[in-house]
Amino acid sequence: MKDLQHLYYFEKLLEEVNNDLVREAQNKGSIAIGAVCFQIPEPLINLPGCFSVRLRAPRTGSIEMGTYYMSSMLCEGCRAILERAIEGGFEFLDCIIAPDACAQMNRCVENIERQNLCSKEKFFVEYSDVPMKDDETALRHYVRQMRAHVLEPLNKVYGIDISDEALRKSVDLQNKISRLITQIGDYRKEDNPRITGYEFAVLCLATYCCPKEALIEKLEDTLKELGTRQPDDKKNYRAKVVMVGSEIDNPELIKLCEEAGALVVADRFCFGSLPGRSEIILNDTEDVLMQICRQYMHWGKCPRYMNTAKIKERQEYVDSIAKEYKADGLIYQQIKFCDYWGYERASAFHIMREEYGYPVLSIDRPYVAGNSGQIRTRIQAFVESLELKKLKK
Repeated sequence: MKDLQHLYYFEKLLEEVNNDLVREAQNKGSIAIGAVCFQIPEPLINLPGCFSVRLRAPRTGSIEMGTYYMSSMLCEGCRAILERAIEGGFEFLDCIIAPDACAQMNRCVENIERQNLCSKEKFFVEYSDVPMKDDETALRHYVRQMRAHVLEPLNKVYGIDISDEALRKSVDLQNKISRLITQIGDYRKEDNPRITGYEFAVLCLATYCCPKEALIEKLEDTLKELGTRQPDDKKNYRAKVVMVGSEIDNPELIKLCEEAGALVVADRFCFGSLPGRSEIILNDTEDVLMQICRQYMHWGKCPRYMNTAKIKERQEYVDSIAKEYKADGLIYQQIKFCDYWGYERASAFHIMREEYGYPVLSIDRPYVAGNSGQIRTRIQAFVESLELKKLKK
C-alpha cells in the first residue's frame, strides 16, 4: 500500500515528548499537564487553556539512573520515564497529575517531584485516589477526588476555567478526536484491512501526546484518504490478532509483531483506542463531572479493578472485540515487573484459551521491545501455530 500522506508527520511528533505541537501550544500560553494513567479522565486535563501530555521515554537507551532511584525490580516503563526526567526531558511541564493507582508509577512521579526535576516556579504534582470497584459509592468518591485533586488545583494555580461549560467544551473536543480515531480504526475490520496496526497505533498514540485540536485537520485528511486507499491484492498478514495488556507507548512493538506476520487489528491496552477513544455521552440533567467520571469508571479495564464482576467484564470485552475484528488469536503482553498486568496476563492466558477457545500468546517484555529477537521469534512461532490450526480445520 502507498504510505499515508501524514504518517511521517505523526511519527515525527512521537520522537519527542516535548514535540513541535506541544511547544507551539505553550508559546500561545497553554498549560502542559503530564499524564501517566487513563484513570484521570482526559476532559479534566484538556480544559480550555491547558492540554495533557502522556509521559513517555522515546528512544530510551540506558535506564541506570532510573534503576538507581527505583531498583531493578520495578517496572521498566516507570524507570525509563524517571531516567528521561533526570535527563531534563520534562522540564517543560507545568504540573503532573497522577492517580494513586499504580504504586510504581507513583514512586516515579514522587522522584520527579522530590528531586525538583521540573523546575518551573508554579510546577506542582497532585495525587488522587481512584476506584477499585464499579459502583455508586466508588463513583461519589471518584468525583470528590477529581474535583479536589484535579480541577481545583488547576483553577487555583493557573486560573483554568473549571465550569460545567468548560467541561462540556473539553468533552466536545475529545469526542471529535474519538470519532475520527474510531472511524479510522473501523477499517481494521475489513478482510484485507486498508490500514495496518502500526499505522493506527501511530495515529492513536499521537492523540494522547499532543494538544488535540492541533491534530483534527490531519486526522480528517487521513480518514478521507483511507476512504479511497486500496490494500495490496495479496494480503499483507498471515494471521490477525488482538493486542491486550499494559501500555504500549512505542509503536515499534506493533511493527515488530506485523513484520512477524501478525496483523494487530484491535488494541485493548492502556491508552489504546478500545475503549479509550469511545465517545462521552452527556445529558442536560446530571452534574457534568459526575457523568464524565461514571463513564470512565465503567470503561475502566485496568486489572486494578479486582472485583469478580470487573474481571469477568474484561474477559468478555476481549472476547467481543476479537469476534468483532475477526481475530485469529490474542497476544497478552506486559512491561516487565508490572504488578497488575502480571497477574492478569497469567490468568487470562489460561482462561481465554480454555474457557473462550482462543489461541493465546503470553509475553513478558522489556520497555524497549521493538528490536527484540526473542519476541520476534515467539510471535513467528505463534503465527505458524495459528496457520496450522487453520489448516487442520
